[in-house]
Amino acid sequence: MSIMNGREPQLRAGLIGLGAMGRNHARVLSNMDGVRLVGVMDPAGDPTGAILAPVVPTLRDLLAIGLDYAVVACPTAFHEEIGLELAANGVAALIEKPLAPSVEAAERLVEAFESRGLPAGVGHIERYNPSLQSLRARLEAGELGEVFQVVTRRQGPFPHRIADVGVVMDLATHDIDLTGWVTGQQYKSVSARTVSRSGRPHEDMVAVVGQLTDGTMVNHLVNWLSPLKERSTVVTGERGCFVADTLTADLTFYANAAFDNEWDVLRAFRGVAEGDMIRYAIRKREPLLVEHERFRDAVEGKESDIVSLRQGLRTVQVADALLRSARDEVTLTIADRVGAR
Repeated sequence: MSIMNGREPQLRAGLIGLGAMGRNHARVLSNMDGVRLVGVMDPAGDPTGAILAPVVPTLRDLLAIGLDYAVVACPTAFHEEIGLELAANGVAALIEKPLAPSVEAAERLVEAFESRGLPAGVGHIERYNPSLQSLRARLEAGELGEVFQVVTRRQGPFPHRIADVGVVMDLATHDIDLTGWVTGQQYKSVSARTVSRSGRPHEDMVAVVGQLTDGTMVNHLVNWLSPLKERSTVVTGERGCFVADTLTADLTFYANAAFDNEWDVLRAFRGVAEGDMIRYAIRKREPLLVEHERFRDAVEGKESDIVSLRQGLRTVQVADALLRSARDEVTLTIADRVGAR
């Protein structure tokens, strides 16, 4: 750290990649307390001229500026190469999701940062969405009773900026991570089917049926083929269901009015009836800003709930199983190779 404003220490942050997400990272880094964006790496430069920090063409040039940590927002195919170089130079890293394009590459990144004791995290931004944070807290408090099913829908138009991975690695990793996180469970088995209709070599639609370690059923529908943009997570249980809309950061509860039935004749029947609907008032902070604040705290050595590389590895492992399941048309059991979430 160095004294940048004469009063308080600031971390020297670097950014790798100036795509759509990279520019969002640059915006947040440029306005954060306790952080100074000191350099950006992108071989294409900054044609807009909007980045106030120096923009350099190579990682060596960026490292020469001097960094406390870097945000890796380049295409997934380069995550391993860049991450290993950052670790070798003692630089902490926040790596955009997915952690890597393969399980093996993700494992090498975990080893590189853990062996050096460097703070490192994965940018699974949905964990910082206010609706999902509220949902997780309510599930932990037992407000839904026994959880039966988690259903996610994540669909919208094809993003032309994505060229190196398909919809499973790019979008479904959001749903894999958030499902394990909000329930506190891991995936036990998955069955997936994919299609490709956009003329690209990668899949652009996936449908998933899975089971978590506690028996909870999971369904994911993810695609790049819909003109409707949708981001929803529905958790159904004994007392009703929660619906989280992560586009609007709204959380709604639909109560099961039959849950506390006092009529003796019906008490033995575990049915469902429409009950009250509650839309919760939630403080809505930008998830990307919260994610950066948590990672800044981790780099400073403070207690912080970042998404660890091991958790990111687990998500890549499940995503890899989805692709293999779809390819071979089989149901796969997820081996517990990386420990608890």
